Amino acid sequence: MKPKYVSYDKAFEKKFEKYKSKLTDGEKDKFRKRFEIFKENIFDKRLETHKLKGNLRDYYAFSIGFSNRVVFKLLDDCGVYFLEIGSHDVCY
Repeated sequence: MKPKYVSYDKAFEKKFEKYKSKLTDGEKDKFRKRFEIFKENIFDKRLETHKLKGNLRDYYAFSIGFSNRVVFKLLDDCGVYFLEIGSHDVCY
């Protein structure tokens, strides 16, 4: 499924900038590649996209590395809203 658009709020943008500042150039390149794959198909097997459980059951996540992920919500109009980025310890 290709999302019509990807959106996020200022809080996500701040978290993303903090997260990105800790990455090496290679990790930044890997993230860019994963995001390009996401924009073409959010359920591409390489992303390991999965529905979350428990308190986050209305959300999905895709992997951006061994221990990091992006948590997002599918919107009714086929858009995607990014909520969180970081380790699996982050909760929305």
